[in-house]
Parts: sequence; structure tokens; C-alpha cells
Amino acid sequence: MTEADTVTRQILVEELLPHAPEVIWKALTSGALMGRWLMEPRGFEPVVGNRFTYQTSPAGEWDGTIQCEVLTIVPNSRFAYSWAGGHAANQGYGSRLDTVVTFDLAAVAGGTLLRLTHSGFELPRNETAFTNMRHGWEKVVKQVGTVAAEAEVG
Repeated sequence: MTEADTVTRQILVEELLPHAPEVIWKALTSGALMGRWLMEPRGFEPVVGNRFTYQTSPAGEWDGTIQCEVLTIVPNSRFAYSWAGGHAANQGYGSRLDTVVTFDLAAVAGGTLLRLTHSGFELPRNETAFTNMRHGWEKVVKQVGTVAAEAEVG
């Protein structure tokens, strides 16, 4: 396989959530709330340049640590961070992954349109991650709405 055989893909999930952008923003950028809709971040602060980690199931040469760095913070509008993990020696689950997760929020009638874009999957190397995470992010985005509703009431 040559580099020309590599295709870069992204995951895009959109969901209309019945909450103001400020409420969704809080759910997206609070470490305690992030842990309820995805995984508990270690060392997270919503500050550009902040490095933090998530921990998931190890595989082969990879210890399961996802290395992240906050790339963009535009309050109530855009939150982006790098998402890197895996190991070059692994095939399938746990293969080397170097991607970016972006959340865009737009106020619309009835609430907020939340758009998640997870970009940078290199296929075929990241095929397993792309497939698993595509289905996972669909569930996660809905969970953001649930957590936001609970945080709004609380």
C-alpha cells in the first residue's frame, strides 16, 4: 500500500438539543460533566494549549491513553481539541490515531444545533476506530443533551 492509497475521513454528527448554547457549552467544557457524557478527562481545563488525557481499554502496544490538547475555545460557539492515541505496531483497535474533535454550537429556534466533527481518520489504518467511533459519537451527542438538561435543572 502506498500513501496514495490512504483516504482521510471524518465523522459528522448533528443534533438539535432543546437547550440554550450556554447550557450545552457548560456540558461540553466542564470536566465533571464531560465524564458523564464521554469519559472522565484527567487534567482538563477549557484553556487553549491545555493538555489532558482520557483513559480507555489498552490494546497490544498501546496503554489506552488518549492524549488531547485544547485547540480552540470560542465560548458558546466552538470547542476543539486534538485526540491522539494508539501505537504504530497495532492493527485494528489501538492503531496509531492522530485526529481532531470539534464541537460547533448554533442557536436555532427551539434550542441549539450541536455539530460534532471528528476529523483526520486515515483509512485503511484507522478503519476500526472510524467505524466504532462513528457509532459511539452518535450516542455521545445525545448524551450531551441529557447531561445538559440535568445540569440546567441542578
